[in-house]
Amino acid sequence: MQISEDKLKRIMADIFDIDVSTIDDSTSVDTVSAWDSLNHLNLVLALEHEFNITFSVEQTVQILNYPLIKAILGEHGVSIGQGQ
Repeated sequence: MQISEDKLKRIMADIFDIDVSTIDDSTSVDTVSAWDSLNHLNLVLALEHEFNITFSVEQTVQILNYPLIKAILGEHGVSIGQGQ
């Protein structure tokens, strides 16, 4: 499944209540103040629901930054493309 990078960023922006334009490869649990344990779980659930996938426990705890999210989605056959 191919999705746009914008779609992934919109999901993250909604969960963390941040501007989409601030999300890039430096976006992580260390740079987003709203990225707490509850919102981490909300992000995991939103991604699983949106892409009809199920993360393993290991993957769930590895999703700590934007590049890792893209990589783990890729492990489930979800590739991230540019644009809308």
